[in-house]
Amino acid sequence: MSSDLHLSDNKAEPAPLRVLGRANSFNVRKVLWACDELGMNYQREDYGRGFRACTSPEFLALNPAAQVPVVIDGGTVMRESNSIVRYLAAKAGDETLYPTGLAARQQVEQWMDWVAYDLTHALRGAFLGGQLDEVPWNNDWFVGQGRADLVHEMTLLDAHLSANGPYVCGSGFTIADIPVGLAVNRWFSIKGLERPNLTGLAAYYALLSDRPAFLRHGRNGLP
Repeated sequence: MSSDLHLSDNKAEPAPLRVLGRANSFNVRKVLWACDELGMNYQREDYGRGFRACTSPEFLALNPAAQVPVVIDGGTVMRESNSIVRYLAAKAGDETLYPTGLAARQQVEQWMDWVAYDLTHALRGAFLGGQLDEVPWNNDWFVGQGRADLVHEMTLLDAHLSANGPYVCGSGFTIADIPVGLAVNRWFSIKGLERPNLTGLAAYYALLSDRPAFLRHGRNGLP
């Protein structure tokens, strides 16, 4: 894949989306899954841990936060995975995946934000510290607290799915299920975690596993 970071100026035919980021990144996988659900053409380029540096001047010009993913759509440069997923769904005009009604849209976005804040905080201790042994998250107290918080959050999700599922926002798959689904995959992949028997969560995981895009980018052997 090309490492050229200039923006496409092809006016005759829309260029494919450029997704900058390693395929094993949790946040990049959100974007790839969304693209496949929406049938969007894209080209992925390896950046991030173990690949081309996100601290190069060229990359920092696109994302000064030096994080993946970055998505380039023509002259539009985007960062922050949940925001990118919402952009892609809105561009595709898919009312099923991302409704335009304010109340329905808020339900989708609240679950995406729950993953970005509450669940991600718990995963820093439970996964980054407890499984990957990354500094500074590998502090014993932080790992223990992260695991406890993760069990608490997933128990809340299990109760919600059991009462309101089978998907996060009810009867149909939405883009809320993309970050939530990846988090659930990580939940079932974390080593050393004492997981309670959450039947609603297990049923949800099985349901998502019927989707080819989830098997490609979610339940693909990566946590």
